[in-house]
Amino acid sequence: MALPCFAQDTPQEEVVPSNYPKMYTSEYIKKITPEYKSVGKDEIFYVALDMLKNTTGDFSRKAILGNNLTERPVKIEFRDLGQINPAYASFDALGWKNGKRLFIYINPRHKDAPAGALAALLSHEALHQDEYNSIAEETYAWTMEAAVWCEILNEFPESEDKLHPLVVREDTLKKLFEKGNYTSKYIKKTVMQNEGYENLPSTSPGFEDL
Repeated sequence: MALPCFAQDTPQEEVVPSNYPKMYTSEYIKKITPEYKSVGKDEIFYVALDMLKNTTGDFSRKAILGNNLTERPVKIEFRDLGQINPAYASFDALGWKNGKRLFIYINPRHKDAPAGALAALLSHEALHQDEYNSIAEETYAWTMEAAVWCEILNEFPESEDKLHPLVVREDTLKKLFEKGNYTSKYIKKTVMQNEGYENLPSTSPGFEDL
């Protein structure tokens, strides 16, 4: 006699997006969303900001959440930077102040970047909190980015996608940071040689030392 056969459902492991660390399941992201939703609507920014916890970039994470000169959360979004100014079209990111609100615009070509690389980038951009900029400020911001990227790779080595252009940027900074014995020595030289910074003053408010 034929007996009935009952199929038993087996729980399937959730597929986490390939550019997220494995711990960032949909359930985990749902848990952290209330903390980060004020910065914008893109989930990957919540992941990136959360990855800054317990790193040098935690200062930047808190700044983006509102601990900054405007005392408001920084709005983050992917945006065609060439629409702001054709000269910005190839930029990876841009810090922007409009009235009393701060924005961080990320080049849309980085939508599929590892969240860890975006975390390092955000740690840099969060340091620009007013309309002033300088060689000293950029040097500090680039050095922060390099230091955070080193920490991200130690904690989340899967962030190292060498084919992605944003990772290429981060790895370049990491090499300069390591070459300078984990100081700004060679990063500063690179900033000073950057044509985009040739008209910047040496210092700016909050960044008085080179």
